[in-house]
Amino acid sequence: MKSTLAAALALSAFATGIAGAQAPRPVGTTPDPARDRASILAMQGEHMVDFAFDETVLLQPGYERHPAMRSGGDEVVIVVEATPTRVVLQHILVDAKSGHVTKHWRQDWTYEAPTRFEFSADQTWTVRALSPEETRGAWTQCVYEVSDAPRYCGTGKWSYDNGIATWTSDSTARPLPRREYTKRDDYNVVIGINRHTLTPNGWTHEQFNTKALREPDGSRVELAREFGFNDYQKTTDIDFTPAYDYWNATSGFWARVRAHWDGFLSQPPGVHLKTKIDGMAMIIPLFEQAEAIQGGKPVDDAAIGEVFAQWVEVAPAPAVAGR
Repeated sequence: MKSTLAAALALSAFATGIAGAQAPRPVGTTPDPARDRASILAMQGEHMVDFAFDETVLLQPGYERHPAMRSGGDEVVIVVEATPTRVVLQHILVDAKSGHVTKHWRQDWTYEAPTRFEFSADQTWTVRALSPEETRGAWTQCVYEVSDAPRYCGTGKWSYDNGIATWTSDSTARPLPRREYTKRDDYNVVIGINRHTLTPNGWTHEQFNTKALREPDGSRVELAREFGFNDYQKTTDIDFTPAYDYWNATSGFWARVRAHWDGFLSQPPGVHLKTKIDGMAMIIPLFEQAEAIQGGKPVDDAAIGEVFAQWVEVAPAPAVAGR
């Protein structure tokens, strides 16, 4: 009960403060992409991570609050690319006891991005052009699955009020997370706002989510709101050598995989996946190919292309984005 109440209070506090967080910079204030870039790069490094999700506001008659979720892990964030206007960060999980490595999610940051992909229908992401008004002084963060398949993008500005570095996104749609689609089928889209904040010992990722059932015409029935809190605390107590070894061996392979995805996501209309929502039809063969490379066996582009040819296609004509 206490954790749910705390989540509700946090959600309420966010609702009152988000307007200020997302408001344009005051007149006369010049955007500072270099400072923003440094804030993004500050998320790299070795962390112990706590994940917490609580349903808060129930929006439909008869809907019962689902149990809170608590988990954690040891995760290193590695810089893959860093230019003045673009930063790519790869997350890799390590099991401290066994040393088992799991390539985790990826976040790409682009300053004044011209386009972004949006989760417009089941297993479909539409590429949309962003207007100068949307992106002036703003960074677009795009988040990707373990297979580098798309999940969601959000656009927003960094703020430094009272010396606190915080980035807040606009509201965008995303597919269900693994923690939910393995247990539930009563909703099919999350409408979320994300907030990243640098802290004295790391950084945090807050999620202000609405769980909804989206219809083919783009209308939706909202079931419940959820507050998510991911706390990344820097650590020197975990041996992340297996993660670095994995990435040193396979980073070139995953760069080629990203290039295949970019062929669909760099311009309209976008991409449609023919896999089930779990994406395992692509995750398994790509992870097996990465494992082969780590073991010293070559994997050519044709092998990667065969996976994409089987499960990935160009998105249909743009439909209602459901934003």
